[in-house]
Amino acid sequence: MSTDITSDAHGNPVQATSTTEKMPRESVTVIVTLLVATFVVILNETIMNVALQRLMTDLAIDAPTVQWLSTGFMLTMAVVIPTTGFILQRLTTRAVFLLAMGLFSGGTLLAALAPGFLVLLLARIIQASGTAIMLPLLMTTILTLVPLSRRGAVMGNVTIAISVAPALGPTVSGIILDHFTWRFMFIFVLPVALAALGIGARYLSNVGEQGSIKLDFLSVLLTVPAFGGVVYGLSQIGGNGGATAVPLAALAVGVVCLAVFVLRQLKLQKEESPLLDLRAFNFRMFTVCTLLMVVAMMALFGGVILLPLYLQNVLHLPPMETGLALLPGGLAMGMLGPVIGRIFDKVGPLPLTVTGSVLMVLTLWQFSVLNQSSQVWWVIAMHVLLSFGLALLFTPAFTTGLNPLPPHLYSHGSAIMSTLQQVAGAAGTALLISIFAVVSAASGFVAGMQAAFLTAAVIAVIAVVLSAMMRKTEGAAGH
Repeated sequence: MSTDITSDAHGNPVQATSTTEKMPRESVTVIVTLLVATFVVILNETIMNVALQRLMTDLAIDAPTVQWLSTGFMLTMAVVIPTTGFILQRLTTRAVFLLAMGLFSGGTLLAALAPGFLVLLLARIIQASGTAIMLPLLMTTILTLVPLSRRGAVMGNVTIAISVAPALGPTVSGIILDHFTWRFMFIFVLPVALAALGIGARYLSNVGEQGSIKLDFLSVLLTVPAFGGVVYGLSQIGGNGGATAVPLAALAVGVVCLAVFVLRQLKLQKEESPLLDLRAFNFRMFTVCTLLMVVAMMALFGGVILLPLYLQNVLHLPPMETGLALLPGGLAMGMLGPVIGRIFDKVGPLPLTVTGSVLMVLTLWQFSVLNQSSQVWWVIAMHVLLSFGLALLFTPAFTTGLNPLPPHLYSHGSAIMSTLQQVAGAAGTALLISIFAVVSAASGFVAGMQAAFLTAAVIAVIAVVLSAMMRKTEGAAGH
Protein backbone atom coordinates (compact mmCIF):
# COMPACT_ATOMS: atom_id res chain seq x y z
CA MET A 1 0.00 0.00 0.00
CA SER A 2 1.51 3.31 -1.03
CA THR A 3 1.56 6.26 1.32
CA ASP A 4 1.53 10.03 0.89
CA ILE A 5 2.94 12.58 3.27
CA THR A 6 0.58 15.37 4.23
CA SER A 7 0.06 17.64 7.23
CA ASP A 8 -2.43 17.91 10.02
CA ALA A 9 -4.29 21.13 10.87
CA HIS A 10 -1.23 22.41 12.73
CA GLY A 11 1.20 21.80 9.88
CA ASN A 12 2.77 18.66 11.42
CA PRO A 13 3.66 15.97 8.84
CA VAL A 14 1.53 12.81 8.97
CA GLN A 15 1.18 9.78 6.75
CA ALA A 16 -2.02 9.21 4.78
CA THR A 17 -2.63 5.89 3.06
CA SER A 18 -3.79 5.84 -0.52
CA THR A 19 -7.14 4.44 0.56
CA THR A 20 -9.88 6.88 1.43
CA GLU A 21 -9.48 8.09 5.01
CA LYS A 22 -11.46 10.41 7.17
CA MET A 23 -9.82 13.80 7.41
CA PRO A 24 -9.27 15.24 10.90
CA ARG A 25 -12.16 17.42 12.07
CA GLU A 26 -9.85 20.41 12.43
CA SER A 27 -8.79 20.08 8.79
CA VAL A 28 -12.41 19.89 7.64
CA THR A 29 -13.25 23.00 9.71
CA VAL A 30 -10.37 24.95 8.15
CA ILE A 31 -11.32 24.01 4.57
CA VAL A 32 -15.07 24.61 5.01
CA THR A 33 -14.40 28.03 6.57
CA LEU A 34 -12.15 29.00 3.66
CA LEU A 35 -14.67 27.65 1.11
CA VAL A 36 -17.52 29.75 2.53
CA ALA A 37 -15.33 32.85 2.68
CA THR A 38 -14.11 32.32 -0.90
CA PHE A 39 -17.69 31.88 -2.12
CA VAL A 40 -18.72 35.19 -0.55
CA VAL A 41 -15.80 37.20 -1.96
CA ILE A 42 -16.14 35.76 -5.49
CA LEU A 43 -19.91 36.37 -5.46
CA ASN A 44 -19.09 40.02 -4.84
CA GLU A 45 -16.89 40.10 -7.97
CA THR A 46 -19.87 39.89 -10.37
CA ILE A 47 -22.60 41.43 -8.22
CA MET A 48 -21.94 44.91 -9.64
CA ASN A 49 -22.47 44.05 -13.32
CA VAL A 50 -26.26 44.51 -13.29
CA ALA A 51 -26.08 47.63 -11.08
CA LEU A 52 -23.94 49.86 -13.30
CA GLN A 53 -26.92 51.47 -15.04
CA ARG A 54 -28.57 52.28 -11.68
CA LEU A 55 -25.32 53.74 -10.34
CA MET A 56 -24.98 56.03 -13.37
CA THR A 57 -28.33 57.56 -12.48
CA ASP A 58 -27.95 57.67 -8.68
CA LEU A 59 -24.37 59.00 -8.69
CA ALA A 60 -24.80 61.23 -11.78
CA ILE A 61 -21.82 59.74 -13.64
CA ASP A 62 -21.32 58.59 -17.24
CA ALA A 63 -20.70 55.08 -18.60
CA PRO A 64 -16.87 55.27 -18.89
CA THR A 65 -16.66 56.49 -15.28
CA VAL A 66 -18.97 53.86 -13.78
CA GLN A 67 -17.08 51.13 -15.63
CA TRP A 68 -14.11 51.82 -13.35
CA LEU A 69 -15.99 50.06 -10.53
CA SER A 70 -15.48 46.82 -12.48
CA THR A 71 -12.15 47.74 -14.11
CA GLY A 72 -10.62 48.92 -10.81
CA PHE A 73 -11.66 45.68 -9.12
CA MET A 74 -10.10 43.62 -11.93
CA LEU A 75 -6.88 45.65 -11.92
CA THR A 76 -6.46 45.31 -8.17
CA MET A 77 -6.93 41.54 -8.42
CA ALA A 78 -4.34 41.35 -11.20
CA VAL A 79 -1.77 43.30 -9.15
CA VAL A 80 -2.33 41.65 -5.74
CA ILE A 81 -2.58 37.98 -6.77
CA PRO A 82 1.08 37.70 -7.92
CA THR A 83 2.18 38.77 -4.42
CA THR A 84 0.14 36.05 -2.67
CA GLY A 85 2.89 33.45 -3.15
CA PHE A 86 5.13 35.57 -0.91
CA ILE A 87 2.31 36.50 1.52
CA LEU A 88 1.29 32.86 2.05
CA GLN A 89 4.88 31.86 2.80
CA ARG A 90 5.66 34.70 5.19
CA LEU A 91 2.41 34.87 7.23
CA THR A 92 0.46 32.18 9.07
CA THR A 93 -2.77 30.79 7.61
CA ARG A 94 -4.74 32.51 10.34
CA ALA A 95 -3.04 35.88 9.75
CA VAL A 96 -3.58 35.69 5.96
CA PHE A 97 -7.27 34.79 6.42
CA LEU A 98 -7.86 37.62 8.89
CA LEU A 99 -6.06 40.02 6.54
CA ALA A 100 -8.11 38.92 3.51
CA MET A 101 -11.53 38.89 5.20
CA GLY A 102 -10.72 42.01 7.21
CA LEU A 103 -9.97 43.92 3.98
CA PHE A 104 -13.04 42.50 2.28
CA SER A 105 -15.39 43.26 5.20
CA GLY A 106 -13.95 46.77 5.62
CA GLY A 107 -14.33 47.46 1.91
CA THR A 108 -17.92 46.16 1.95
CA LEU A 109 -18.85 48.41 4.88
CA LEU A 110 -17.24 51.42 3.19
CA ALA A 111 -19.13 50.66 -0.05
CA ALA A 112 -22.46 50.48 1.79
CA LEU A 113 -21.81 53.92 3.35
CA ALA A 114 -20.11 55.52 0.31
CA PRO A 115 -21.34 59.12 -0.20
CA GLY A 116 -20.12 59.27 -3.82
CA PHE A 117 -18.30 57.57 -6.67
CA LEU A 118 -14.68 58.06 -5.49
CA VAL A 119 -15.32 56.52 -2.07
CA LEU A 120 -17.23 53.65 -3.72
CA LEU A 121 -14.29 53.04 -6.06
CA LEU A 122 -11.88 53.02 -3.10
CA ALA A 123 -14.16 50.54 -1.34
CA ARG A 124 -14.14 48.24 -4.39
CA ILE A 125 -10.33 48.36 -4.49
CA ILE A 126 -10.14 47.39 -0.80
CA GLN A 127 -12.64 44.56 -1.42
CA ALA A 128 -10.57 43.31 -4.36
CA SER A 129 -7.40 43.25 -2.24
CA GLY A 130 -9.07 40.79 0.13
CA THR A 131 -10.65 38.78 -2.70
CA ALA A 132 -7.29 38.34 -4.45
CA ILE A 133 -5.79 36.57 -1.43
CA MET A 134 -8.64 34.13 -0.72
CA LEU A 135 -8.50 31.67 -3.65
CA PRO A 136 -4.70 31.05 -3.50
CA LEU A 137 -5.06 30.66 0.29
CA LEU A 138 -7.81 28.06 -0.19
CA MET A 139 -5.89 26.12 -2.86
CA THR A 140 -2.63 26.10 -0.86
CA THR A 141 -4.44 24.93 2.28
CA ILE A 142 -6.14 22.06 0.43
CA LEU A 143 -2.82 20.92 -1.03
CA THR A 144 -1.26 20.99 2.44
CA LEU A 145 -4.05 19.26 4.38
CA VAL A 146 -5.74 16.83 2.00
CA PRO A 147 -4.26 13.38 1.20
CA LEU A 148 -3.52 12.82 -2.50
CA SER A 149 -6.23 10.16 -2.79
CA ARG A 150 -8.94 12.65 -1.78
CA ARG A 151 -7.73 15.85 -3.45
CA GLY A 152 -10.01 15.49 -6.49
CA ALA A 153 -13.15 15.27 -4.34
CA VAL A 154 -12.14 18.24 -2.18
CA MET A 155 -10.99 20.31 -5.18
CA GLY A 156 -14.40 19.61 -6.68
CA ASN A 157 -15.91 21.69 -3.90
CA VAL A 158 -13.73 24.61 -5.00
CA THR A 159 -15.75 24.59 -8.24
CA ILE A 160 -18.75 25.70 -6.18
CA ALA A 161 -16.91 28.88 -5.21
CA ILE A 162 -15.40 29.68 -8.60
CA SER A 163 -18.45 28.88 -10.76
CA VAL A 164 -21.69 29.14 -8.76
CA ALA A 165 -20.69 32.40 -7.06
CA PRO A 166 -20.08 34.35 -10.32
CA ALA A 167 -23.29 32.90 -11.78
CA LEU A 168 -25.31 33.92 -8.72
CA GLY A 169 -23.91 37.46 -8.69
CA PRO A 170 -26.10 38.98 -11.45
CA THR A 171 -29.18 37.11 -10.22
CA VAL A 172 -28.75 38.25 -6.61
CA SER A 173 -28.07 41.86 -7.62
CA GLY A 174 -31.08 41.80 -10.00
CA ILE A 175 -33.39 40.68 -7.19
CA ILE A 176 -31.94 43.24 -4.75
CA LEU A 177 -32.22 46.12 -7.24
CA ASP A 178 -35.84 45.24 -7.93
CA HIS A 179 -36.72 45.95 -4.29
CA PHE A 180 -33.95 48.04 -2.70
CA THR A 181 -31.29 50.67 -3.48
CA TRP A 182 -27.83 49.67 -4.74
CA ARG A 183 -26.38 50.02 -1.22
CA PHE A 184 -28.20 46.85 -0.17
CA MET A 185 -25.94 44.80 -2.45
CA PHE A 186 -23.26 45.47 0.15
CA ILE A 187 -25.53 45.57 3.21
CA PHE A 188 -26.72 42.01 2.53
CA VAL A 189 -23.17 40.70 1.91
CA LEU A 190 -21.63 42.35 4.99
CA PRO A 191 -23.20 40.11 7.71
CA VAL A 192 -22.13 36.97 5.84
CA ALA A 193 -18.58 38.31 5.46
CA LEU A 194 -18.42 39.27 9.15
CA ALA A 195 -19.77 35.85 10.16
CA ALA A 196 -17.07 34.12 8.09
CA LEU A 197 -14.46 36.42 9.63
CA GLY A 198 -15.72 35.63 13.16
CA ILE A 199 -15.84 31.86 12.58
CA GLY A 200 -12.36 31.93 11.08
CA ALA A 201 -10.98 33.99 13.95
CA ARG A 202 -12.47 31.49 16.40
CA TYR A 203 -11.72 28.14 14.78
CA LEU A 204 -9.05 28.58 12.09
CA SER A 205 -5.71 26.99 12.93
CA ASN A 206 -2.39 27.48 11.18
CA VAL A 207 -1.41 25.19 8.30
CA GLY A 208 2.07 24.42 7.00
CA GLU A 209 5.25 26.26 7.90
CA GLN A 210 6.26 29.90 7.54
CA GLY A 211 9.18 30.74 5.29
CA SER A 212 11.82 33.42 5.77
CA ILE A 213 12.17 34.79 2.23
CA LYS A 214 12.72 38.53 1.85
CA LEU A 215 10.31 40.80 0.02
CA ASP A 216 11.75 42.16 -3.23
CA PHE A 217 10.27 45.65 -3.54
CA LEU A 218 11.28 46.02 -7.19
CA SER A 219 9.21 42.93 -8.04
CA VAL A 220 6.24 44.36 -6.15
CA LEU A 221 6.56 47.67 -8.02
CA LEU A 222 6.77 45.82 -11.35
CA THR A 223 3.50 43.96 -10.72
CA VAL A 224 1.54 47.22 -11.04
CA PRO A 225 2.49 48.15 -14.63
CA ALA A 226 3.07 44.51 -15.66
CA PHE A 227 -0.14 42.74 -14.66
CA GLY A 228 -2.17 45.93 -14.26
CA GLY A 229 -1.11 47.23 -17.68
CA VAL A 230 -1.86 43.96 -19.47
CA VAL A 231 -5.29 43.51 -17.86
CA TYR A 232 -6.24 47.19 -18.28
CA GLY A 233 -5.09 47.31 -21.90
CA LEU A 234 -6.95 44.13 -22.83
CA SER A 235 -10.12 45.06 -20.96
CA GLN A 236 -10.27 48.57 -22.45
CA ILE A 237 -9.57 47.40 -26.00
CA GLY A 238 -12.51 45.05 -25.65
CA GLY A 239 -14.66 47.66 -23.96
CA ASN A 240 -14.06 50.19 -26.71
CA GLY A 241 -14.75 47.72 -29.48
CA GLY A 242 -11.37 48.26 -31.10
CA ALA A 243 -7.78 49.30 -30.56
CA THR A 244 -7.31 52.83 -29.26
CA ALA A 245 -4.12 54.67 -28.36
CA VAL A 246 -4.34 54.57 -24.54
CA PRO A 247 -5.26 50.88 -24.15
CA LEU A 248 -2.61 49.87 -26.70
CA ALA A 249 0.01 51.96 -24.89
CA ALA A 250 -0.99 50.41 -21.55
CA LEU A 251 -0.80 46.93 -23.09
CA ALA A 252 2.65 47.63 -24.58
CA VAL A 253 3.99 48.97 -21.27
CA GLY A 254 2.44 45.98 -19.51
CA VAL A 255 4.10 43.45 -21.83
CA VAL A 256 7.52 45.11 -21.45
CA CYS A 257 7.22 45.30 -17.65
CA LEU A 258 5.97 41.70 -17.57
CA ALA A 259 9.13 40.60 -19.42
CA VAL A 260 11.27 42.53 -16.92
CA PHE A 261 9.27 40.98 -14.04
CA VAL A 262 9.90 37.46 -15.39
CA LEU A 263 13.64 38.13 -15.80
CA ARG A 264 13.74 39.53 -12.26
CA GLN A 265 12.08 36.38 -10.87
CA LEU A 266 14.50 34.13 -12.74
CA LYS A 267 17.38 36.02 -11.16
CA LEU A 268 15.83 35.91 -7.66
CA GLN A 269 15.19 32.16 -8.00
CA LYS A 270 18.96 31.65 -7.85
CA GLU A 271 18.90 33.41 -4.46
CA GLU A 272 15.78 31.45 -3.37
CA SER A 273 13.77 34.67 -2.85
CA PRO A 274 11.43 35.24 -5.84
CA LEU A 275 8.15 37.07 -5.35
CA LEU A 276 6.52 34.57 -7.73
CA ASP A 277 8.47 31.33 -8.18
CA LEU A 278 8.27 30.38 -11.89
CA ARG A 279 9.94 27.01 -11.34
CA ALA A 280 6.43 25.59 -11.13
CA PHE A 281 6.54 25.63 -14.96
CA ASN A 282 9.34 23.03 -14.82
CA PHE A 283 6.56 20.52 -14.11
CA ARG A 284 5.03 19.55 -17.46
CA MET A 285 1.52 18.82 -16.17
CA PHE A 286 1.39 22.15 -14.34
CA THR A 287 2.17 23.95 -17.61
CA VAL A 288 -0.39 21.93 -19.61
CA CYS A 289 -3.10 22.41 -16.97
CA THR A 290 -2.42 26.14 -16.65
CA LEU A 291 -2.77 26.58 -20.44
CA LEU A 292 -5.98 24.54 -20.35
CA MET A 293 -7.36 26.78 -17.59
CA VAL A 294 -6.48 29.88 -19.63
CA VAL A 295 -8.42 28.62 -22.67
CA ALA A 296 -11.38 27.54 -20.50
CA MET A 297 -11.51 30.92 -18.73
CA MET A 298 -11.50 32.75 -22.07
CA ALA A 299 -14.54 30.71 -23.12
CA LEU A 300 -16.28 31.17 -19.76
CA PHE A 301 -15.80 34.95 -19.60
CA GLY A 302 -16.83 35.31 -23.24
CA GLY A 303 -20.05 33.48 -22.52
CA VAL A 304 -20.71 35.51 -19.39
CA ILE A 305 -20.39 38.76 -21.37
CA LEU A 306 -22.01 37.80 -24.70
CA LEU A 307 -24.98 35.68 -23.60
CA PRO A 308 -26.60 38.45 -21.49
CA LEU A 309 -26.19 40.85 -24.45
CA TYR A 310 -27.94 38.34 -26.72
CA LEU A 311 -30.74 37.57 -24.26
CA GLN A 312 -31.49 41.25 -23.58
CA ASN A 313 -30.97 42.79 -27.03
CA VAL A 314 -32.15 40.00 -29.34
CA LEU A 315 -34.63 37.97 -27.28
CA HIS A 316 -35.61 41.09 -25.26
CA LEU A 317 -35.48 39.54 -21.79
CA PRO A 318 -35.42 41.99 -18.84
CA PRO A 319 -32.29 42.00 -16.61
CA MET A 320 -33.75 39.84 -13.84
CA GLU A 321 -34.98 37.17 -16.26
CA THR A 322 -31.59 37.25 -17.99
CA GLY A 323 -29.88 36.51 -14.68
CA LEU A 324 -32.34 33.69 -13.95
CA ALA A 325 -31.79 32.20 -17.43
CA LEU A 326 -28.04 31.92 -16.75
CA LEU A 327 -28.48 30.63 -13.20
CA PRO A 328 -29.09 26.90 -14.00
CA GLY A 329 -25.72 26.65 -15.75
CA GLY A 330 -23.82 28.07 -12.79
CA LEU A 331 -25.69 25.87 -10.33
CA ALA A 332 -25.08 22.79 -12.49
CA MET A 333 -21.35 23.50 -12.60
CA GLY A 334 -21.17 23.90 -8.84
CA MET A 335 -23.28 20.87 -7.97
CA LEU A 336 -21.36 18.64 -10.39
CA GLY A 337 -17.97 19.78 -9.08
CA PRO A 338 -17.76 17.44 -6.05
CA VAL A 339 -19.15 14.49 -8.09
CA ILE A 340 -16.60 15.06 -10.85
CA GLY A 341 -13.89 15.35 -8.20
CA ARG A 342 -14.73 11.89 -6.84
CA ILE A 343 -14.79 10.42 -10.36
CA PHE A 344 -11.42 12.08 -11.03
CA ASP A 345 -9.92 10.36 -7.98
CA LYS A 346 -10.90 7.00 -9.54
CA VAL A 347 -10.30 7.40 -13.29
CA GLY A 348 -7.80 10.28 -13.59
CA PRO A 349 -8.05 13.43 -15.73
CA LEU A 350 -7.95 12.24 -19.36
CA PRO A 351 -11.54 10.99 -19.95
CA LEU A 352 -13.00 13.95 -18.04
CA THR A 353 -11.02 16.72 -19.73
CA VAL A 354 -11.40 15.33 -23.26
CA THR A 355 -15.19 15.03 -22.79
CA GLY A 356 -15.37 18.50 -21.25
CA SER A 357 -13.36 20.21 -23.97
CA VAL A 358 -15.40 18.55 -26.76
CA LEU A 359 -18.62 19.69 -25.06
CA MET A 360 -17.19 23.22 -24.83
CA VAL A 361 -16.46 23.32 -28.57
CA LEU A 362 -19.89 21.94 -29.51
CA THR A 363 -21.88 24.30 -27.28
CA LEU A 364 -19.93 27.39 -28.34
CA TRP A 365 -20.53 26.38 -31.97
CA GLN A 366 -24.25 26.10 -31.17
CA PHE A 367 -24.16 29.61 -29.69
CA SER A 368 -22.63 30.84 -32.95
CA VAL A 369 -25.81 29.90 -34.87
CA LEU A 370 -28.30 31.56 -32.50
CA ASN A 371 -30.57 34.19 -34.07
CA GLN A 372 -33.76 36.20 -33.49
CA SER A 373 -35.98 33.09 -33.66
CA SER A 374 -33.99 30.93 -31.20
CA GLN A 375 -35.87 29.72 -28.14
CA VAL A 376 -34.87 30.73 -24.61
CA TRP A 377 -35.12 27.11 -23.40
CA TRP A 378 -32.54 26.08 -26.01
CA VAL A 379 -30.13 28.83 -24.90
CA ILE A 380 -30.53 27.69 -21.27
CA ALA A 381 -29.99 24.03 -22.24
CA MET A 382 -26.82 24.86 -24.19
CA HIS A 383 -25.52 27.03 -21.33
CA VAL A 384 -26.07 24.16 -18.87
CA LEU A 385 -24.20 21.84 -21.25
CA LEU A 386 -21.35 24.38 -21.55
CA SER A 387 -21.21 24.63 -17.76
CA PHE A 388 -21.08 20.82 -17.51
CA GLY A 389 -18.15 20.80 -19.96
CA LEU A 390 -16.30 23.47 -17.98
CA ALA A 391 -16.90 21.54 -14.73
CA LEU A 392 -15.27 18.50 -16.38
CA LEU A 393 -12.24 20.72 -17.09
CA PHE A 394 -11.81 22.83 -13.95
CA THR A 395 -11.46 20.22 -11.19
CA PRO A 396 -9.08 17.89 -13.10
CA ALA A 397 -7.01 20.84 -14.33
CA PHE A 398 -6.62 22.37 -10.86
CA THR A 399 -5.80 19.05 -9.20
CA THR A 400 -3.58 17.54 -11.91
CA GLY A 401 -1.63 20.78 -12.30
CA LEU A 402 -0.97 21.40 -8.62
CA ASN A 403 -0.47 17.77 -7.47
CA PRO A 404 3.14 17.32 -8.66
CA LEU A 405 4.41 20.56 -7.11
CA PRO A 406 6.58 20.27 -3.99
CA PRO A 407 5.11 21.95 -0.88
CA HIS A 408 7.30 25.07 -1.16
CA LEU A 409 5.72 25.75 -4.58
CA TYR A 410 2.07 25.24 -3.52
CA SER A 411 1.41 28.92 -2.87
CA HIS A 412 3.32 30.05 -5.97
CA GLY A 413 1.55 27.55 -8.24
CA SER A 414 -1.85 28.66 -6.92
CA ALA A 415 -0.90 32.33 -7.41
CA ILE A 416 0.30 31.70 -11.00
CA MET A 417 -2.93 29.91 -11.92
CA SER A 418 -5.09 32.61 -10.33
CA THR A 419 -3.14 35.43 -12.00
CA LEU A 420 -3.35 33.88 -15.45
CA GLN A 421 -7.09 33.33 -14.99
CA GLN A 422 -7.50 37.08 -14.51
CA VAL A 423 -5.38 37.82 -17.59
CA ALA A 424 -7.24 35.16 -19.62
CA GLY A 425 -10.60 36.59 -18.59
CA ALA A 426 -9.56 40.06 -19.70
CA ALA A 427 -8.04 38.73 -22.94
CA GLY A 428 -11.09 36.63 -23.78
CA THR A 429 -13.44 39.53 -23.11
CA ALA A 430 -11.29 41.95 -25.14
CA LEU A 431 -11.01 39.63 -28.14
CA LEU A 432 -14.65 38.54 -28.30
CA ILE A 433 -16.17 41.97 -27.61
CA SER A 434 -13.87 43.56 -30.21
CA ILE A 435 -14.92 41.02 -32.85
CA PHE A 436 -18.54 41.48 -31.82
CA ALA A 437 -18.30 45.29 -32.13
CA VAL A 438 -16.52 45.28 -35.51
CA VAL A 439 -18.85 42.75 -37.16
CA SER A 440 -21.96 44.34 -35.58
CA ALA A 441 -21.06 47.72 -37.04
CA ALA A 442 -20.86 46.19 -40.53
CA SER A 443 -23.51 43.44 -40.50
CA GLY A 444 -25.77 43.89 -37.48
CA PHE A 445 -26.02 42.77 -33.85
CA VAL A 446 -26.79 39.07 -34.46
CA ALA A 447 -23.96 38.67 -37.00
CA GLY A 448 -21.51 40.23 -34.52
CA MET A 449 -22.58 37.88 -31.75
CA GLN A 450 -22.34 34.85 -34.05
CA ALA A 451 -18.84 35.84 -35.17
CA ALA A 452 -17.67 36.26 -31.56
CA PHE A 453 -19.03 32.87 -30.49
CA LEU A 454 -17.54 31.18 -33.55
CA THR A 455 -14.15 32.65 -32.58
CA ALA A 456 -14.62 31.27 -29.04
CA ALA A 457 -15.40 27.82 -30.50
CA VAL A 458 -12.21 27.91 -32.59
CA ILE A 459 -10.15 28.88 -29.52
CA ALA A 460 -11.81 26.05 -27.58
CA VAL A 461 -10.37 23.53 -30.08
CA ILE A 462 -7.00 24.26 -28.42
CA ALA A 463 -8.51 22.91 -25.19
CA VAL A 464 -9.24 19.58 -26.93
CA VAL A 465 -5.56 19.27 -27.90
CA LEU A 466 -4.38 20.19 -24.39
CA SER A 467 -6.90 17.80 -22.80
CA ALA A 468 -5.51 14.91 -24.83
CA MET A 469 -2.10 15.61 -23.22
CA MET A 470 -3.42 15.19 -19.66
CA ARG A 471 -1.93 12.42 -17.53
CA LYS A 472 -2.52 11.43 -13.93
CA THR A 473 0.06 13.00 -11.61
CA GLU A 474 1.51 11.78 -8.33
CA GLY A 475 2.08 14.09 -5.38
CA ALA A 476 5.68 15.26 -4.99
CA ALA A 477 5.52 14.45 -1.30
CA GLY A 478 4.82 10.83 -2.11
CA HIS A 479 8.22 10.24 -3.74
